[in-house]
Amino acid sequence: MTAPTAGLVIAVDGPAASGKGTLARRLSAHYSLPYLDTGLLYRMVASAMLDAGHDIRDAAAAGEIVSRFDQGAFDEDVLRGREIGEAASVVAAMPAVRSGLIERQRRFAAQPGGAVLDGRDIGTVICPGAPAKLFVTATPEVRAARRHKELAGRGENAPFDGILADIRRRDARDSGRSDAPLKAADDAVILDTSALTIEEALAAAIAIVERRRAASPERPLTER
Repeated sequence: MTAPTAGLVIAVDGPAASGKGTLARRLSAHYSLPYLDTGLLYRMVASAMLDAGHDIRDAAAAGEIVSRFDQGAFDEDVLRGREIGEAASVVAAMPAVRSGLIERQRRFAAQPGGAVLDGRDIGTVICPGAPAKLFVTATPEVRAARRHKELAGRGENAPFDGILADIRRRDARDSGRSDAPLKAADDAVILDTSALTIEEALAAAIAIVERRRAASPERPLTER
């Protein structure tokens, strides 16, 4: 493991099932930094909405939930399910939800030594001044295959074609929303994992981070 460096914030963005979560966790272990899967925050909001019987498109109810939900009150296995993932993509497009979660994410990133965060808008909105930014991607078909395998491992018998359709729909929704759309930051490095093993992708990601650490002076985490 590599000891954490002051202010080392690694922003890992990308679409669903691109491999960004796996890479972010591996980078967290490699650099001994705390890790936050920010997508789980949106899944928590969606889960709370469904549990309370709210219409998943009720922005007012979602905004109220964001102001008071407890991150420790959720079962991660449940949050990883297909239904919650689709619902999370809906609530994530709501400005009230995104603005309500920004400070939680920025507080996490501001920990002494730094942190690793993955999501859709880490490098563009949450930590635009992060010294290392990766945008992890893969073809929709590869991502659907990964998601299919993950769901099957948890006992969910979802058809591949349905998962692929979900991914294409989420990509369109995430990229087309007006508030913090899914896109690579101007200074992010694109890492396509379609043909890479986990170890190959990790080696490439570490090389990107090391190049950025060498080239970039420390900047405020939320510098715009």
